[in-house]
Amino acid sequence: MEDVIKTAIEEALAGLGIEPVDFTVEHPSDMSHGDFACNVAMVVAKEVRQSPREVAEQLHTKLEGQIEYVEKIEVAGPGFLNFYLARDFFTAELMRAVSLGDKWGRNKSEKGEVVLIEYTSPNLFKPLHVGNLVGNIVGESLTRLYEFAGADVKRMNYPSDIGLPVAKAVWGLKETGNDPTDIIALGEAYRIGNAAYEKEGVEKDEIVLINQKLYAGTDVELLALRSAGVQTSKARINELCEMLGTHFDTEIFESQASEPGTAIVKAHIGDVFEESEGAVVYSKEKSGLHTRVFLNSKGLPTYEAKDIGHFMLKSTAYPQWTQSIIVTGGEQTEYFKVVFSALRKLFPEIAKKSLVHIPTGFLTLTTGKMSSRLGNVLTGESLLEEMEEAARERVAESRTDDVEVLIKEIAVAALKYQILRHGFGSNIVFDKEKAISFEGDSGPYLQYTHARICSVLEKASTVGVTPQTKVIPLAPYKVEKILARFEEVVKSALDERAPHKVTTYLTELAGEFNTFYAQEKIADANDEFAPYKATVADAVHLTLKNGLWVLGIKAPERM
Repeated sequence: MEDVIKTAIEEALAGLGIEPVDFTVEHPSDMSHGDFACNVAMVVAKEVRQSPREVAEQLHTKLEGQIEYVEKIEVAGPGFLNFYLARDFFTAELMRAVSLGDKWGRNKSEKGEVVLIEYTSPNLFKPLHVGNLVGNIVGESLTRLYEFAGADVKRMNYPSDIGLPVAKAVWGLKETGNDPTDIIALGEAYRIGNAAYEKEGVEKDEIVLINQKLYAGTDVELLALRSAGVQTSKARINELCEMLGTHFDTEIFESQASEPGTAIVKAHIGDVFEESEGAVVYSKEKSGLHTRVFLNSKGLPTYEAKDIGHFMLKSTAYPQWTQSIIVTGGEQTEYFKVVFSALRKLFPEIAKKSLVHIPTGFLTLTTGKMSSRLGNVLTGESLLEEMEEAARERVAESRTDDVEVLIKEIAVAALKYQILRHGFGSNIVFDKEKAISFEGDSGPYLQYTHARICSVLEKASTVGVTPQTKVIPLAPYKVEKILARFEEVVKSALDERAPHKVTTYLTELAGEFNTFYAQEKIADANDEFAPYKATVADAVHLTLKNGLWVLGIKAPERM
């Protein structure tokens, strides 16, 4: 509807001989001021040397009665145009939502796009870091927004299974004799190895040598430890991803990217890269940013060179890609600017394709930022476990048939909502009590509202009230007006890379439905409007279900 109004205004401007301008059509914060408000008169007033109010009055005359479903237009304040939609519009949207079902809210804005989205990408040999957990949640929501917009999306994971962190863990395994099939023991081995490396003594030299041998693949014992650690880590990551609702279409390991990355860098010394103090670098003169090392003085590939190899492997797997998106920590923003610059020099054929880094913020508790180099780190696994325990306490009297499944669904909802309610790149202060609450601003609250609606509709059915729109109330309910915004919210969330718009919207919708339910009777066979109210409830249930799916959150029917 926003586009319809915008087009009508543009045509009215042309009819008045006014040149096209940029203006906004948006929902006013107060619904009493209309369903849409426009600032166009304020924008063009200076150009036509008239007051905004005069321009607004002229546009009002041109537009009144000319836009389908717009019942009334008012000139407000200094010259705003307020648009009030007809009752029929909201009834039509209500019926459309119910008829579309699981397709309600989808659009085709990204149809034809082949989008590679890389996220999670954990460092193996240790429990899942909370930063990787945040990356998984952000990446999955972005993936689903693209899918909702009709794109062909490929989920990709890039686990780190070689390099200095792995060498530290392997050294730690040799030193402690820890079991490489135990994920906690792997994490402890890494912590010990990292502490030894930072002492700058003989241990550091030993770890550097292990790193070289792992790249060379010449030491059977070291390779066996590494292989066992990779299998253990991957098995645990798969379990966690399944719980989070994520699967990957393609996994490319860091070790797979090392050789092609090294070869590409070496082949382009002189035109893209240059030698400097025994290393191979991409200079700030080439990038316009800053100099980074791609091969170190020992000839080993850095993360930068591996990312070049990784890009080649991704492009080989999906040559028709149009957008490549990487979701990692915000601290890597400047890093990826340089890597993307090098990629565009190496592969000029991607000039018209999109390379994007989506930053994630740090998740902190009241004790501050956490680091995987420390022994007291809060892991993604332990945070999930804490949320499960908290959820278990909340479902003691649940109506569900499978309490254990519900516990996991609530835990994941609590975690995902609290992360996704923040903008990309924003730091996250995690409040466990708020996250697990069944009231207000939380994932479980949205789940509870969805389950409540299912229960209400079930109860209504038992007394003979089924969703129908034959008898329509004179004025639309406020919840209907919010409901009609779902499609535009989802599209805007993708356009602006802002899943928090979906969390905010769903929370507003759930709150308004609960107000509606407190005031209106639905399971009442004597109320002539009950079938219409049941239709409203059904549409809200669908909207919550589809919106939660976009966020990667389950919508249980019983709680």
